[in-house]
Amino acid sequence: MGERLRARDLAFLSAETPSAPRHNATVEIFDPGGSGFDHATLIRLIGDRIAFVPRYRQRVRRVPGHVANPVWADDPHFDLTYHVRRSALPRPGTMAQLRELVGRIVSRPLDRQRPLWEVYLVEGLESGRVAVLTKAHQALVDGAQIVDLAQVLLDRSPDPRDLGADEWHPEPATSPSGLLVDAVRDSLSSPITVVDTARGLADTWWRGTEDLTQGVVTWANALTGRRTVQDSPIGGPLSQQRRFATVRRSLADHRAVRDSHGGTVNDVVLSVVTGAIGNYLRARGQDTEGLEMRALVPVSVRAEEERGALGNRISAMMAPLPIWCEDPVQRLHLITETMGDLKGSGQAVGAEILTKIVDFAPTTIASQAARLQPAQRFFNLVVTNVPGPQFPLYVLGRQMESIFPLVPLARRQALCVGIMSYNGQVDFGLVGDYDAMADLDSFGLDLEGAIVELAGEASIAGSASQRSNRAETRNGSLSVK
Repeated sequence: MGERLRARDLAFLSAETPSAPRHNATVEIFDPGGSGFDHATLIRLIGDRIAFVPRYRQRVRRVPGHVANPVWADDPHFDLTYHVRRSALPRPGTMAQLRELVGRIVSRPLDRQRPLWEVYLVEGLESGRVAVLTKAHQALVDGAQIVDLAQVLLDRSPDPRDLGADEWHPEPATSPSGLLVDAVRDSLSSPITVVDTARGLADTWWRGTEDLTQGVVTWANALTGRRTVQDSPIGGPLSQQRRFATVRRSLADHRAVRDSHGGTVNDVVLSVVTGAIGNYLRARGQDTEGLEMRALVPVSVRAEEERGALGNRISAMMAPLPIWCEDPVQRLHLITETMGDLKGSGQAVGAEILTKIVDFAPTTIASQAARLQPAQRFFNLVVTNVPGPQFPLYVLGRQMESIFPLVPLARRQALCVGIMSYNGQVDFGLVGDYDAMADLDSFGLDLEGAIVELAGEASIAGSASQRSNRAETRNGSLSVK
């Protein structure tokens, strides 16, 4: 019998609805290169390396009567060609066409009767580039023992590692009655199984009553005039479709702002997201006076000696975003101040430190960070800033140019901002509800504008500092004379 799902993993399955699929995704874009990178070659590569992520050949099997949590069981009909798919863009193969295709693909829930992942090779991008889109359910990757497939496919050099394929054969499928017997035996022999089952049933019940509770709260607030954290201009009911947008800026710009005004790169990221939301809302006639939103911001809480080790050490903090503040420097200082307590504790690891970790697993950590959503409900949006390696990575000899994370939308939250720094760049992956964020591309422009504005302020501050230093040098020389 396979491993039994823990209550937390089961919560991701229970939380999934047609309008809120619970899978993470990444879009990786590769340069033209000279080596072969086609569908057949990608299937062979995944076949060689899937042994390192054995859960990618397992599916979820329910226990009759729900007397215990489901189990991960080998899929006796596992077909790699079903999971690794091929697509192509029509000419000219622009980024806009790729974003539209990605939006359609990530809108579709994964098939519960199969292992919960898919990979798409997208050909036909302009200049001979290709893209790889990876989808994996949040229940699949826990970050403690299970890494994600995208992680094991990446190499540090153009020469692929020869890891050797395994001779895998699925374990014989257990009958429904066998699953029931195993569940009863586990419940009698393991108190943890009983506790996890109770937690799973309680969470399923809570999910069933959440819509009713939300309706009552909304009705009561309408009568009293009170607002909750869910009352947000970028919130509300979700459709079953998604939009996807990308923004790419230099990591050096973010570091220059940090060096000029203090704080961390993560503070700078939160500041530009805050500025973009404010400008986006004001341009649409929204009153932002006094408006503050909360962002769920995943942070690493590894101890110093554990840094560099992959483990389930991602926690969350609620970052207040001063949407009301239109001054970019003041806004950055406010965010730096509010984030200061956690940073001062020595537990949160700043982006500058994480980028130095040689064996950092950015795609796995991004997946794990998104898993925090069901446990935290009092926020307006998710902002995941995952620092990746500052050196090039490769798949099948082709260098990865960029990597955009896609964070699934939580219920009643129409925007998520996934961020990953890689090889000197900061890649923003924006996921928006198709109806609520119909102008997601405009928000992307606001985000770029906020970055340029803050970088400009840093440039002005840097120039002023240089002029001051030159004046001090001249004054010092005169005094010496």
